[in-house]
Amino acid sequence: MNRSLLAMCRRRFARRQWCTCAAKCPAASYTSTSVRLFQDQTSSSANMSRGLPKKWPIAGVDHVVLVASGKGGVGKSTTAVNLALALGLAQNNVSVGLLDADIYGPSIPKMMNIYGQPELTKQNMMKPLVNYGIKCMSMGFLVDENSPIVWRGLMVMQAVERLIRQVQWGPLDILVIDMPPGTGDTQLSLSQLIPVNGAIIVSTPQDIALMDVRRGVEMFKKVDIPVFGVVQNMNVFRCPSCGHETHIFGNNGAHRLAEEIKIDFLGDIPLDVSIQETCDTGRPIVVSQPTSSQSQDYAAIAHQVLMKLGYGDC
Repeated sequence: MNRSLLAMCRRRFARRQWCTCAAKCPAASYTSTSVRLFQDQTSSSANMSRGLPKKWPIAGVDHVVLVASGKGGVGKSTTAVNLALALGLAQNNVSVGLLDADIYGPSIPKMMNIYGQPELTKQNMMKPLVNYGIKCMSMGFLVDENSPIVWRGLMVMQAVERLIRQVQWGPLDILVIDMPPGTGDTQLSLSQLIPVNGAIIVSTPQDIALMDVRRGVEMFKKVDIPVFGVVQNMNVFRCPSCGHETHIFGNNGAHRLAEEIKIDFLGDIPLDVSIQETCDTGRPIVVSQPTSSQSQDYAAIAHQVLMKLGYGDC
């Protein structure tokens, strides 16, 4: 085939007019994979237009709670870890799991001080790794700590589904899912894959962060996931020497926003070095300093979550 005919084939491909030269066409290697991908995506879009796929519960899991944030860097993962631990300590008969759905930046292994790869059951299901009584699963258990995950959205969604469906979570009362920041593929995929009892949004009081809280709340409303409320993180810094309080990121911005958009305000978490240090060393403050005021703040939030899940007076 001469160059002019090859160029024509490629122009047809660009206009979605598939090359008719069949297997003999040198452009086949250029077009075949992309054509199949486009056709798969078109078929998927057509199926979606007829209605969202049926949601299937996670086997053996009674309740699912998402911990989300509109913006990164607001302390979402720290909140998710300490909340999961506080839920487990609030009632002795409540079993809790923690799923790290942040595929690109998994942090649960370090915060929960768990390393190694999960074992497989006879049914080829992964067993969650356990520490502090919490079942945990993360992409960080499956890849080298220093290896970047350079994946497109479709691969990320497949990985999230496997962490949900191919892990032996049950029996479990509450699964806390640490979401990636933003309103992207993972959030949409989870909303379509599994029934979710509620979402908790973590934010600092800063106006820039609160703009993304609004977007997050609207996203969850569109996918019919109840918003349990907002947690205001890093609201105040107390000087360890003199006790003077400084509102580094603003004062009570998340509280005011919660009132404005009519969602519950779940509580305040201070900007405190002990919260950071204990998570960095794999001994979260809820278990390493259970009587501290910071741990009590997390316990108060966990109490509200349990009430929303129908556990009654805890």
